[in-house]
Amino acid sequence: MLTGKFPTTIGSNSPVIQPQQPFASARTIVPTRQAIALISEHGDPAAEIGKDAAGGQNVYVRQVGEALAKLGWQVDMFTRKSSPDDATIVQHTPHCRTIRLIAGPQTYIPRDELFQYMPEFVTALQKFQQKEGTNYPLAHTNYWMSGWVGMELQRRQNIQLIHTYHSLGAVKYKAVDEIPPIAQTRLAVEKQILEQAHCVVATSPQEMEDLETLVSRLGKIDVIPCGTDVSNFRPISKVEARKQLGISAKEKVVLYVGRFDKRKGIETLIRATSVLRSQLEQGEEIDPQHLKLLVVGGSDPHEADGTERCRIEEIVTELDLTANTDFVGMVGHDRLALYYTAADVCVIPSHYEPFGLVAIEAMACGTPVVASAVGGLKFTVISEETGLLVPPHDVSQFAHAIGRILTDDIWARKIRKQASTRVQQNFSWTGVAIQLSDLYRRLLAQSLLSPGMARGSSATSTLSPKQIVKAS
Repeated sequence: MLTGKFPTTIGSNSPVIQPQQPFASARTIVPTRQAIALISEHGDPAAEIGKDAAGGQNVYVRQVGEALAKLGWQVDMFTRKSSPDDATIVQHTPHCRTIRLIAGPQTYIPRDELFQYMPEFVTALQKFQQKEGTNYPLAHTNYWMSGWVGMELQRRQNIQLIHTYHSLGAVKYKAVDEIPPIAQTRLAVEKQILEQAHCVVATSPQEMEDLETLVSRLGKIDVIPCGTDVSNFRPISKVEARKQLGISAKEKVVLYVGRFDKRKGIETLIRATSVLRSQLEQGEEIDPQHLKLLVVGGSDPHEADGTERCRIEEIVTELDLTANTDFVGMVGHDRLALYYTAADVCVIPSHYEPFGLVAIEAMACGTPVVASAVGGLKFTVISEETGLLVPPHDVSQFAHAIGRILTDDIWARKIRKQASTRVQQNFSWTGVAIQLSDLYRRLLAQSLLSPGMARGSSATSTLSPKQIVKAS
């Protein structure tokens, strides 16, 4: 006899039917959606992109959540409340919302200092479940601290756990000058997640290889890429885009989009621009005065990333690039496509990039990309076909690659067309959500058929933030 509220059907496009009582023939069975939880402890899906730590992870969770809701799921996205002025619940669509939980002070806290508040996050999430009477049989966690939260829920509630890293400590710590005190904890938790989650979603084959070689050989990994909004990021008139932004047709525009963070390699781009300007002064193809670098994103100097912005501005002044450089600041997604289209080339000089959403946003608009040959950028950008890949930190190579695109119009036109086609065919959010939805359905079906085979039983323990704080 059927009992409880187990779904009788699980489909990506169909709602889940939950019986009110076993084989109830006298009552009408009301169709409801299967609720799932997306957890992103610091990457607030409702945050303003480009501010403080808001970047690719925020976009990923928000876009995936909304796309999954369109496929028939009830999607609740949990994040930490970082301001008392922020709404507790933000309803994005009828079946997709962001829920901000109180875990620690309601203020911005750097990521490396957040782990100690994760037990409070778990408690707040469970209290929310109890208050609403909602059961989440599946959680998709994002970033290692959310993964820890997921493992705690898995231990207590025996949920299906899917995880996306967005950044790997084992790779990241090779690209930074200072290793934070939390590093060993992060590495240990990331290993535990890979070995304990029902499935890890890598966003590129390169990330899958890093997981297997640097983290653990144990664990199930599926490769499902990130996506972009191809209805927003698409080829439009370059002339019209420049007209709206007030950019002259004579200018050769080099574009950077992203946060102010040393790991983003903005200094490399600034110095490469200086080298390129010097090279243009010796030739006749382009007037160096028409070389324009647009830096889009980041906050004002008083925000959390203000120190790095001030450092970059000082380098611009030192290299006498002030007349060639515009710090645009944050730009809404509704206008960001104009900047991509207006640019002649978009540069992504990151020291490490698990995937690189900026790359596919730019390519979707038909803009050639020059990117560091690191991480997922080696997957998203096909060198010589949709842009160019160069070694990270290499000022000379970046200058050469940017100059090549700016001065070879015929080849650049070919690159533009191929870049847009690649994104349209491979990186839409709808396509990403369909793959994730299929994965969720398989895992939920397996849990119903073989509940005793679930990973992460109640006997599994997770590392305690309190113990780690004492040790550090």
